Amino acid sequence: MSNKPSIKVYVVDDSAIVRQTLALMLEGDPDLTLMGSAPNPLIADPIVRQTRPDVLLLDIEMPGMDGLTFLRQIMADMPIPTVICSTLTEHGGKMALDALAAGAIAVIAKPRLGLKQFLETSRHELLQTLKTASRARPRALQPLASAQPTATAKSPAALVGVHALAMNKPVVLGASTGGTQAIEAVLLALPRDCPGIVIVQHMPERFTAMYAQRLDALCAINVREAKDGDRVERGLALIAPGGKHLQLRKSGGQYWTVVTDGPPVNRHKPSVDVLFQSTVECAGKDALAIILTGMGNDGARGMKLLHDRGARTIAQDEASCIVFGMPMEAIQLKAVDEVLPLSSVANAILQFDRRA
Repeated sequence: MSNKPSIKVYVVDDSAIVRQTLALMLEGDPDLTLMGSAPNPLIADPIVRQTRPDVLLLDIEMPGMDGLTFLRQIMADMPIPTVICSTLTEHGGKMALDALAAGAIAVIAKPRLGLKQFLETSRHELLQTLKTASRARPRALQPLASAQPTATAKSPAALVGVHALAMNKPVVLGASTGGTQAIEAVLLALPRDCPGIVIVQHMPERFTAMYAQRLDALCAINVREAKDGDRVERGLALIAPGGKHLQLRKSGGQYWTVVTDGPPVNRHKPSVDVLFQSTVECAGKDALAIILTGMGNDGARGMKLLHDRGARTIAQDEASCIVFGMPMEAIQLKAVDEVLPLSSVANAILQFDRRA
């Protein structure tokens, strides 16, 4: 048994079945301890503030005060690593994305029916997510650097000039825990004629489309969930669909997306390594690969292959990461050309584009 102190978890969920099932699950793991639970944030608030759990497991849609309002209050006063447990409804999904933007570490998608069975079959994933969250450092994002785009209306207006018409050199980016906020910060800082970007963010199925829609509404560039056969083009970011792998291929002087099924890689689907390894074959030294905040090692081996092929490689620095796992693994493999704070990543993309 580990000598480390157990991770203290507090659960806020209006479902008694969820609270009871989670209590049994946590009792069976020596690394986790259930500090307590509450059916709504109004009851939980004073207890959480007094006991300061290591991780908060929070439902979104609850009577009295919703989980999102509670999360924003907690993050403003005493940031606690928080995992959101949200239903797969459209409303629940949108609120979960708002929670990620407000500082939540991860989202677990739960069905409306069969909750007890779902929690039992997802036991390993849920417990690992809580352990990962306990090592995170939730905080406000750093201010963005000077790569902010000018305020122009978004439109599919054609870009002119030889540079715009030339074959784009692709930018591929991977992230996990804390990545939804980090990716938003990077894309917000890019002008709408930036190079095309292909992104893998570890996220449950059905959430990625809503995440892409959210980013598209916020950013100067266009953002959408990738489909099989999408062309990588300037001013467009493509987000890998949850539950699928995303690869790149080159044909007719252009780069295109390939959406595939298959088993998880590094326990993830989509996997950053799958995207990066496909980029080695079709782009090689012409690519820019970026690893942002995240737990684990997904993307490190693919980045090493890209680095050895001559591609430009960047990792987010520890100080600006929510979880310095994936970047650290890539750095330890000597796969990284430059380690940058999150606030400098957008400028690095634009510098790469100018050199291209």
